[in-house]
Amino acid sequence: MAGEAGRLAHLVCGRRSKWVVLVLWLVVLVALAPLATKLMDAEKNDAASWLPGQAESTKVLELQKKFVPESAPAVVVYTRPGGLTPADVATIGRNTAAMRTTTAHGIIGSRTVGPLLDRRQSPRAAQVIVPITVEESGWNSVEDAVNQLRSIAGQNADGLQVHITGPGGYAADSNKAFAGIDGTLLYAALAVVIVILLITYRSLSLLLLPVLSVVAALFTAEALIYLLARHAGLVVNAQSAGILTVLVFGAGTDYALLLVARYREELRNHEDRHEAMALALHRAGPAVIASAATVALSMLCLLAADMNSTSGLGPVAAIGVAVALISMVTLFPALLVIVGRWVFWPVVPHVGTPEPTRTGVWAGIGRRISRRPRAVWVTTTAALGVLCFGLLSVKAVGLAQADTFTNTPDSVVGQRIQDRYFPAGGGQPMVVIADAGSAAQVTSALRAIPGVVPGSVGTPPGVTPQKDGLVYLEATLTDRPDSSAARTTVDRARTTLHRIPGADAKVGGGSAVLKDTAQASARDNKLLIPVILLVVMLILAVLLRALVAPLVLIATVVLSFAAALGVSSVVFRHVFGYAGEDTAFPLFVFVFLVALGIDYNIFLMTRIREESAALGTREGVRTGLAATGGVITSAGLVLAGTFAVLGTLPVVAFAEIGFAVAFGVLLDTFVVRSVLVSAIALDLGDRIWLPSRLSPRETPRSSPRP
Repeated sequence: MAGEAGRLAHLVCGRRSKWVVLVLWLVVLVALAPLATKLMDAEKNDAASWLPGQAESTKVLELQKKFVPESAPAVVVYTRPGGLTPADVATIGRNTAAMRTTTAHGIIGSRTVGPLLDRRQSPRAAQVIVPITVEESGWNSVEDAVNQLRSIAGQNADGLQVHITGPGGYAADSNKAFAGIDGTLLYAALAVVIVILLITYRSLSLLLLPVLSVVAALFTAEALIYLLARHAGLVVNAQSAGILTVLVFGAGTDYALLLVARYREELRNHEDRHEAMALALHRAGPAVIASAATVALSMLCLLAADMNSTSGLGPVAAIGVAVALISMVTLFPALLVIVGRWVFWPVVPHVGTPEPTRTGVWAGIGRRISRRPRAVWVTTTAALGVLCFGLLSVKAVGLAQADTFTNTPDSVVGQRIQDRYFPAGGGQPMVVIADAGSAAQVTSALRAIPGVVPGSVGTPPGVTPQKDGLVYLEATLTDRPDSSAARTTVDRARTTLHRIPGADAKVGGGSAVLKDTAQASARDNKLLIPVILLVVMLILAVLLRALVAPLVLIATVVLSFAAALGVSSVVFRHVFGYAGEDTAFPLFVFVFLVALGIDYNIFLMTRIREESAALGTREGVRTGLAATGGVITSAGLVLAGTFAVLGTLPVVAFAEIGFAVAFGVLLDTFVVRSVLVSAIALDLGDRIWLPSRLSPRETPRSSPRP
């Protein structure tokens, strides 16, 4: 047994050390599992945890705290299709008066605006705007306030329709959408993993071990992230917490599948299961470690993002993958050797039994590809290129608030009524903070800007106009705050106000936030995608000791990403009816498809290189594909299934990421990795390892070849 394999056997799967590993993990879980359940309490879903850190709108949010607490205005909308009656108007007035005296759950009743009736001769709707204080937990703290307002607004309604929209209404509905996200994603991902492992192994006993190991990894990662969030300033929000669950389940199960496949091979050649596991770790370990390193380093690249929600995801995801790796190369192997061969029942691998994958489906596919490899890869590339044309329909410019949910919550219904009867920008004003000495000039210039309702410019009731040498102004827009026209108005306002000497005016508010978010996301895409490609390229070059092979793998993964994005955008538009994509959609899909999709190429190419050193490249490709085809396909199904569970959340951004990544992983697994990469490797032959040259293995291989 080689020295490295011997060390692994001693540390992880030795006759005594396996029990030490198990006990250590039990101690860790007993200590940390209770903390994992507190992760949601550490989430920050306030604006600062999502927005670009250096954007003008974010700076306005910080300055705004000098005048008023960070708030999310809730717009209470009343309507009666046949027209409001005098009794309705009286009821609305009484309810509004009750709202003004309310301070429960962060409601700032003293700053209530309204009731405002629509301008028809016979009004059919009224609206009341009530600010709600937003704490660090963001929308988590708003739902109770919205429920309180709904209770007050519904008193003596007598047939009046009452809806709550605006930022407060949307925040409350977002909280409902993410309520129980940890449990929902955990159980959904667990169900997917169990079903696919059962189909793959057809063994109830075997599927329990990877599931237990992945759950242990998830609890440990959540506990560590909770501690870092509480004591080291790590920012966690609902997005990163949800993706963490999916990522740990998907990546961890993939590593388990690869290790089990190699362990089963070695069990057919070694009577001692401890020695078989040591050899399996020795030979599969580099691929698993390189795969995890690729994902973790790619995620850490996100730290350079302008968007706080994107940069915050980086360390959270990296920690999750690192813990999943540790669990799968320590706890999982220890459990396997503790339970023994019987865990594979009813198909127990005994010494001397043939390796079924060597004569199976993937061996046949490899033989067919090897007949005309160039024709195969050229045809496959052309077909994927056709799928890329769907990129023309990608609209990753952000989603309007009414388009952010897969269902139609109350806030969306309320906004539709508000848009029908009132100025589109009501309840979500533009906010301007400038030097107090320029207050008159700024106010005058703001009133003259097209897209601003002139009479709305001023300081709202209950707010001190000037403080610390600054003046606070709000202005209602004529267009819906999440529209492109509103963003154009923000541009006009910034251009005009920035020219006023000494004013140092800053423009914020909902429309400005959306504009700055789109710009920051575009910048992140241009910066991070090349950086991540470079990181992956370097890891592949070190692992494969070549340059041609990494370039081929990078090119195929990028082609797969483009095809997946193209198909997804067409499906979103014409099947699901989504209005567009979130601004972060391309980057997130790229990160997950490249960082995770490259896993399968790593698994395949490391095995091909190992086989090629003894058999030559052409035979090594066929043997490597035959040996890894089944396990990589199963791993792809697990990863695709776990990401698909993001679609269980009624949030369009999550559903889009889940679908695109799941489809991309399946495309990569069944087409790119199995057909395209194999065909290119067969066509290039030994040239794929340039500039290095293959050399015979220093250690004798024990696995039989066909």
